[in-house]
Amino acid sequence: MTDAISGPDALTAEDLPQAVALSAALSWPHRLEDWRFACGLGHGLALRIGDRLIASACAWSYGDKFATVGSIIVDNQFQGQRLGSRIFDALMSTLGGRSVILVATLDGLELYRRRGFVTFDQNCQYQGIAANLTEDRASQGVEPAEGTDLPAVLELDGAATAMTRRELIARLIEAGDLRVLRGQDGRPHGFAITREFGRGHVIGPVVAESSDDARKLLADALSRLQGKFVRIDTSIGSELGAWLVTQGLAHVDTLNTMVRGDPPQPSGPARVYGLASQSLG
Repeated sequence: MTDAISGPDALTAEDLPQAVALSAALSWPHRLEDWRFACGLGHGLALRIGDRLIASACAWSYGDKFATVGSIIVDNQFQGQRLGSRIFDALMSTLGGRSVILVATLDGLELYRRRGFVTFDQNCQYQGIAANLTEDRASQGVEPAEGTDLPAVLELDGAATAMTRRELIARLIEAGDLRVLRGQDGRPHGFAITREFGRGHVIGPVVAESSDDARKLLADALSRLQGKFVRIDTSIGSELGAWLVTQGLAHVDTLNTMVRGDPPQPSGPARVYGLASQSLG
């Protein structure tokens, strides 16, 4: 059966309805719109039998030093044929000497370890109906972004991630709602982007200079999403977990964040308190 498998070759827009089916089989919530958004920012590979998509893998490059990978899926019917290794190795060969970051599912953990990836953080997924916001409902200093805020937002993101993510941030702003935490100097000292994703909305990225500031940004976003399904992906060290539970969100998963190469080193006080997605970072 493996002889009939073609690729890896480019994952195309025509493949994406089948990619939705692949992710749905894993109980991932990704809509066709989510696949289109992510693939429009990066590049992907596919394995096929005829016109049938049986495996996918995607990558996103941020400058010449870092990249993230994700959406690495093999149809359950074709497990055990080393197709994950085949498509993953081909994807990695497109990324040059960049340090590569991923959030590892349990199924892929050993594959990544064999390829030299090591764990440097853990990602905690919280989700549920935003319903219990109380003491932080009024978030002083959080307001809609202005057009002139974009350079400061990009500067904050670059300092927090050590990556060049101008295109990602610009596309997220187009797709969602950018709010900033404005300091006494009039400049943004943190930001959060809320957009539709999966079963409802995702809040991320969230970049702030402290966990208190991150809570202000999240409280503002959650106050506008009451009664709606919300997802937040945050580092285990963010100090947000217990607070998110009080806001109506449940801790549903913890996954290893891994890197092959050097992990990113923030260059200032700002840190990432919420991911745009597990794949995009």
